Amino acid sequence: MTHDRSTTYRIAVGAGFAGDRYEPAEDLARRGDLDALVFECLAERTIALAQQGLRRGTSAGYDPRILRRLRGSLVPVIGSGGLIVTNAGAANPHGAALAVRDLARELGLADLPVAAVTGDDVLDRLVLDDCQVLGTDLTLDRYRGRIVSANAYTGAAGIADAIRAGARIVLAGRTADAALFLGPLAVRFGWDLAAGTDPVANGLLVGHLLECAGQLTGGYFADGPRKTVPDLARLGFPYADVEADGSAVYRKLPGTGGRLDTLTVVEQLLYEIEDPHRYVTPDGVLDLSGVTIDEVGADEITAHGATITSQPEQLKVSVGIDDGFLASAEIVYAGTGCRARAELAARIIAERWAEVHHRPAGELTFDLVGLSSARPFWQPGDGPEPLEVRLRASARTWSRADAAILGEEMEALYTNGPAGGGGVTAQVRETVGVVSTLIPRSLVQTKVEVLA
Repeated sequence: MTHDRSTTYRIAVGAGFAGDRYEPAEDLARRGDLDALVFECLAERTIALAQQGLRRGTSAGYDPRILRRLRGSLVPVIGSGGLIVTNAGAANPHGAALAVRDLARELGLADLPVAAVTGDDVLDRLVLDDCQVLGTDLTLDRYRGRIVSANAYTGAAGIADAIRAGARIVLAGRTADAALFLGPLAVRFGWDLAAGTDPVANGLLVGHLLECAGQLTGGYFADGPRKTVPDLARLGFPYADVEADGSAVYRKLPGTGGRLDTLTVVEQLLYEIEDPHRYVTPDGVLDLSGVTIDEVGADEITAHGATITSQPEQLKVSVGIDDGFLASAEIVYAGTGCRARAELAARIIAERWAEVHHRPAGELTFDLVGLSSARPFWQPGDGPEPLEVRLRASARTWSRADAAILGEEMEALYTNGPAGGGGVTAQVRETVGVVSTLIPRSLVQTKVEVLA
């Protein structure tokens, strides 16, 4: 699996979200002859929850699973001359860097430079009356007193600065997904990130295609017999061999599951894209309409042709909102008349919620799992009677005690409701909502700290 490092740069993805599998990255680290391995671990709500946990002292503020990921991949990647980049630093990149440094020492890499990239936390720079909530006519003032976090999507410059400073592992917070890949590429090929050149655009394309890991190799593509993907239980994650002009060949390791072809690549190309002519990233506004995709071999694809039309003057900010408590409770009814019994159970809970507990009816939502949960505003007609049905009730409240009432009422149906109920489950969890806004990019300055 060796490649010509004098002309190409091999970059792979080891995770597409915080809960991704571990072994594909370990396989890439051992067999991939990688120049860089990227772990993309930070969804929108993930960092809000991390910020909340850090401030309350209930978590370290970073994703602890990064230590397990690195335990299986750190030595082979570093040993072959590669580097590792991740946004698993979340709300506390410095703390994550310290933990990774300790792990490196444990694994015999005592002098490994580890960097923390910070600066995305902009909570103290938000002027609530001036910040419009994207997609609405509201400002953030609507959420005054409920905002728990505000993190700007930063670009590749901080990642690149850390690598130029000698870091072999880079821990960042809220960074645009594609920027995690663009940073190493820019350093390797000497690209000017502010120039908006075609190589930079195609480097962003590389990041966009790789960022979701197994989605590119068929994981999210699979749809039963309609869209088949071989050996999904051993899905391989993709890597790209990138050249100085940003053009790339995408592959997966031999013997791994999945498929890599025009269909899977096109789906990922359009993932989260509202307008292919205008995909806004911190490193440039991408026009993807001219991208060319070619199959050059089995599980081997080329993609190039992205361009940058302008540089954004504002950066997107993900704002975490205290959203109260969410209660959910479920019960199963089976056999003849099970649907009617489930519907009766829902009516009982709704009546008691209003009349006994004096709670607003609008707090409650009911679903019949398998019948109406996927399309809550559509009710099936008089079709065949199901063999079983699961009633799910949910409620959003502002106190944990009020939320807990729902589970108590569901459990009480065992002897106070329709016959034949069973399998009651109930939970209450604190929730964080997410809204987005924009701020001038001049207010966001990344900082790099390299730990020796």
